Amino acid sequence: MKNSVSEMARLWQQTLKLIDQRLNERQIFDSFFSNTYINDIFGDVMTIVVDSATAERLLSVKYVELIKEALNDVTDRHYNLVFKQLKEIKKAIVSTNTAFITKKQDENTLFKNSKINSDLTFDAFVEGDFNKEAYRAARMISQNPGKVFNPLFIYSNSGLGKTHLLHAIGNHIKNSLVTDTKILYIDANDFVEEYIKFVKGEKESETIKDFFSTVDVLLFDDVQFLENKVKTEEMFFHVYQKLINNNKQVVIASDRQPNELKGLEDRLITRFSQGLTTKINNPDQVTCIKILEQQIKNAGLENKNFDPTVLSFYAEKFSSNVRELEGSFNRLIFYTTQIKQIEKVTLDVAIEAVQNITGVKNAAAQLT
Repeated sequence: MKNSVSEMARLWQQTLKLIDQRLNERQIFDSFFSNTYINDIFGDVMTIVVDSATAERLLSVKYVELIKEALNDVTDRHYNLVFKQLKEIKKAIVSTNTAFITKKQDENTLFKNSKINSDLTFDAFVEGDFNKEAYRAARMISQNPGKVFNPLFIYSNSGLGKTHLLHAIGNHIKNSLVTDTKILYIDANDFVEEYIKFVKGEKESETIKDFFSTVDVLLFDDVQFLENKVKTEEMFFHVYQKLINNNKQVVIASDRQPNELKGLEDRLITRFSQGLTTKINNPDQVTCIKILEQQIKNAGLENKNFDPTVLSFYAEKFSSNVRELEGSFNRLIFYTTQIKQIEKVTLDVAIEAVQNITGVKNAAAQLT
């Protein structure tokens, strides 16, 4: 059984009292014994701390039997004695603490790859009729997180700007509000992965609940991937509830509205609906053209070098998915600046650039 500090101090004081009486040399006792103490006891090994190399040498050689006899009289046990200088003990403590801190830092790796994409801002987001509600709601909660519309639930088909809005919220809060606000962007797969590691015992330094107690704003993408993952969903429920109860802002993105997430428990679905739910629809062609004009500007090019029919063509063919719209137009920019190296982009060149993309293969025939 491990001795407490107070027990060891009491034992050593009784031992020193006997040593003082039997030694009967006040100067020796005051110089070499009075500042000693028991550091630890493991089995029959006792470590005694002294304050100098001289004291260590004298006590371990000349006075060791005196000390053992006194200890035996006090405890009725025989101990093997180890003497260490105080500076050795302090050095060991510092080394242990440093190792502990380093270990904690190494282990504190929950969601270590999570980050806010600084390029996905509100300024880079093109607002239109199809996304106006979600955009305005995102702007509002980013100016006053945790106070209104909590949670904010954004849903739409893939590639229409949900992820962009989550990052834009994070960027706005990070750049305009309290600097120490902890913002976390993750998706459901990130959460599942960390939960599995935690269950396997790979995350020993802190629990998931402990980690989320430090989060001020949670931006959670693709929540639909929690469906039918009972244990992970249960952990998320507790995390979510704690954040909401503490007025921490939660923003959730999904490919479906809450009541269509059939693989999630009702208690979670009803809580998703208690804030504000907004939908992003498919973009109209006018907004698609605005998005393309923004891309041209971002690429350092000029709108006048693109025939208006080019923008109309891309807006019509890729209007169901903003991500595909931007990706196909990036290909056009690459094709015209690096392959064709032409200044004026015509419809024929635009069609040629995306001939191999599914669904646009017969575009030329469709237009004639």
